[in-house]
Parts: sequence; structure tokens; C-alpha cells
Amino acid sequence: MIPTRIFLRFAGVLALGGLTHCTPAESERDVPEAIATEPTATAKTQAAPSVTAPGKRLFTHAFPNTNGRSCATCHVLDDSTALKPAHVQALHASNPQDVLFHPIDADNPNAAVPTYEHLKKGLVRVVLSLPDNMDVIDAQGQVITPADRKVFVWRGVPSIQDVALTGPFFQLDGRESNLEDQAQAAITSHSQGGAVPRSQLRQLAGFQRDAFTSSRPRFVASLLDAGVPLSRIPSPEDFLWLTPAETRGREVFKVGCEPCHGSATVSHISQPAMLEVASGFPVTKPDGNVVFTNVPGTGPVPVQGQRQTPDILNIAISGFTYLGQIGQFPTLYNASLELPRYRFRFYTDGTRTQQVTDLPPIPVTASGHPYDPNPAVDENGAPIVGPNLFPQAFTTDPGRALVTGNPLDFEAFDIPTLRGAARTAPYFHDNSIETLKGVVDLYSQFVIPFTAPLQLPPVHPPEFPGAPPESLSPAQKQDLLRFLERL
Repeated sequence: MIPTRIFLRFAGVLALGGLTHCTPAESERDVPEAIATEPTATAKTQAAPSVTAPGKRLFTHAFPNTNGRSCATCHVLDDSTALKPAHVQALHASNPQDVLFHPIDADNPNAAVPTYEHLKKGLVRVVLSLPDNMDVIDAQGQVITPADRKVFVWRGVPSIQDVALTGPFFQLDGRESNLEDQAQAAITSHSQGGAVPRSQLRQLAGFQRDAFTSSRPRFVASLLDAGVPLSRIPSPEDFLWLTPAETRGREVFKVGCEPCHGSATVSHISQPAMLEVASGFPVTKPDGNVVFTNVPGTGPVPVQGQRQTPDILNIAISGFTYLGQIGQFPTLYNASLELPRYRFRFYTDGTRTQQVTDLPPIPVTASGHPYDPNPAVDENGAPIVGPNLFPQAFTTDPGRALVTGNPLDFEAFDIPTLRGAARTAPYFHDNSIETLKGVVDLYSQFVIPFTAPLQLPPVHPPEFPGAPPESLSPAQKQDLLRFLERL
């Protein structure tokens, strides 16, 4: 049974609107979208001013002996604590000397006159140390690991709203298990500061935990704080007043999105069949190509290895970015930028003597050209491909593999919550998709049709000439967008 005090909190949330069956004027659509500068009545019951107020000051002011950046420099309060390209571009036009424009995030940090085209697309440079069991290799397989064993990638800045319901943290690869360590890592890497007292990190974390996209995730967080199991917490969207289009979109969301973006947090895989799929990842040979087995009546099927973090998975977004880099997906938002081109060798351990696999593998294509999208086939009729199941000469970001050193985590990223997503464009770890409609189109064309547990085959004609058939009709996509904009 959920404790009485929780229902009293729930009543307080209801008083704010958004969870009852009420009219639009009374509903949550009238609650301000941006993070509140002062806690609401409900927030004050969860985070005392002694935690929240100092935490906000620490969030918005630079720490001593840093490069002048605060947390809010990149997590902009007026932009749902994300870093939007429009904000960066306007700021650069009006004040190119702002602390945001530091050489560490310049296109070339060593340039005499730094430029910031990546930053103008909302991307920051993330420098990571290679795990002990990994090396960087070139196109011929020769080890070219930098002496300091560090590599960098370009990633978007995720919102810190609703982090009370998510985790692990940091740039969608789950490097940190708690918000205090996440804050210290950000201060070290992006503000170039030193160690911060743990008491101040706790205050920063308290402010972040009290930042919500709406009263609905706040309600869920209050139940979790009281010890209610996530499986027993109702989805607050079930109590939300919706227009007819939003109601239809909610039904599309349930079948097409909720299996992965599920539970009351809207950030965890909730369907057992989907969990089984997400826990697997193609096993690769030492050369990086996938191991296939022939299934009678089906043909070659990739052999799957079992991963330990199903909520951090590869849905081939880095693969799409690769296609953008070689000119085969020019509509991507980041296609005009020059992104890193990496190959990695994985070993059994830190001695780096016994090779496990190279990823991505050297492409073996039908024509012999490395950028040919058509793979060659082996003597058993199986395609000769890497984990994304198409020829891929390099990766722009290996994702969680840079944290774990596990090739089964290659190009894997955290499943984000979709609450508030309509206000945090562009999307994915590298800002590859500019609009929410673009995300829905991509899923309808390239993700949902190939996710068997969803049972949504591509039966609808393509919306645009030359595009593939889709799992969702134009009307379903429009309805889904209406719901996501409300979510």
C-alpha cells in the first residue's frame, strides 16, 4: 500500500494541475515550461531552501580558479537547462568573448583565430581516457593511440531536468553513478577547475534533483523518495487531460515508444521482449565483422552476445552520423561538421596483448569501394558487416565502450526520458537530428520497422520520394508529435 503521506503529496501535485481530468485552461498546459527560478509549493516540501537556494547559486556562478564557466553557461536555465544552437549563435553574434567560447570547445583549440561551428550546433568537446584494454587504430589496423591515451568526441548538452528519475549520468554514456561525481567531473573537464568540497557538490546535486519538466515527474520522484517501488507507481500521463489528437498520439506512443521509453520515469525499457532485444548485441570476429548463423527458413542471423546495461544501447545513431559524414545522409543536422574518425582495437585486458576485435571493421563491399553501402557476402551467403549491419569505415563516437572497454557497448548510449523533449532540440547524443519531427520520421523509417517486438512493420508508403516505407502513417506521426509536445 502506498503510504498516506504520499497521497497527500499527490494531492499537492494535483493542486498544481496536470494530473486531473480537467479542462485545458485548468490543466498543466498553463504551467510555465522552463525551469522555475523559485521552487513551487510542492518543491519546497521536497527540497529545503537551505539545499535548493545555495545549490542554485552554485549552479549559476563560476567556481574559483576555473575558466569562468558555470554549470548554467551550458545548461541554460531559460532553455530547459539544455544548450540550444539558437542560443549559442545569438550569443556569439552579440558577445564572442563570452566564457562559453573557450578554446577547449573551438573547432580547432590550437587555431590562431578560433572558430566555433561545432558549438554553434550545440556540441561541446568531450575528452575521455581510453580504457586500459583499448587502442586507437588506423584504416590499416596499425595502433596509433595518442601518448596520453585520450580521445575526444562531440556531444550535445543534455538537460538536467528530471535527473531525479534517471541515471547513470554524464553525456548519455553513464560515466558517473551519482550527481555529485557528475558535477565534479563537469567542473573539472568543462570549467577546467579543481576539486570542489563535497558539501558544495551535494548542494549542486540537490538543485539538479529538484529541477523538473513539470509536476508529473515531480510526483513520480516523490514516490520514489518515499520508497515506493517503481513497478507500483502509476504513470501520471494516465491522469493527464488530452485533446483528441494528443489522445491518439498517446496510443501511438504506447505501442511505438513506451516499450523502450517506459515506466513512470519514461526512461526505462518496460517490455520484457524489448528488454531481451536490448540486452543483446552482435558478436564480432577479431576482424570486427559479425558472426552469423544460418537459420533454416530465415537465412543468416547475427549471433547475439549479452550486455549488462540494456537501458544503454546501440540503435545505430552513430551509424547514421557516419553516413552523414560520407555524404550519404546529408540532411543530418551535424552532416556539415567535421567529426572525428576512429577505429578501435579491443583486448582481453590491460596488457593489450590478446586482441578481441577491431571496431568498426574494414569495410568489405560489393564494389570494393569502402563507402559502398552494399556489403560483400561470405561463402555462406552472410553479409560481411560490422555491428550496425552495413559497411562502416569509421565511428565518430563509440559511446559507452569508451567507459567499459566492452565491444558489446560499441556506439551505445543511454535511453533518455522523453518528458520535455519538445523543448530540447536538437536530438541524440551528437545533435544529429534537428527537429522532433525528424526524430519521429527516423524512427518510423529506420528503427521501429526493424524492432521485431514492436510488431509495427513498414506497411505505410514513404512520406517523401526516395524514402523507405514507414511503420507509422503521416496521421499517426502527427498525433504522436502532438502528444510528445505535451509530454
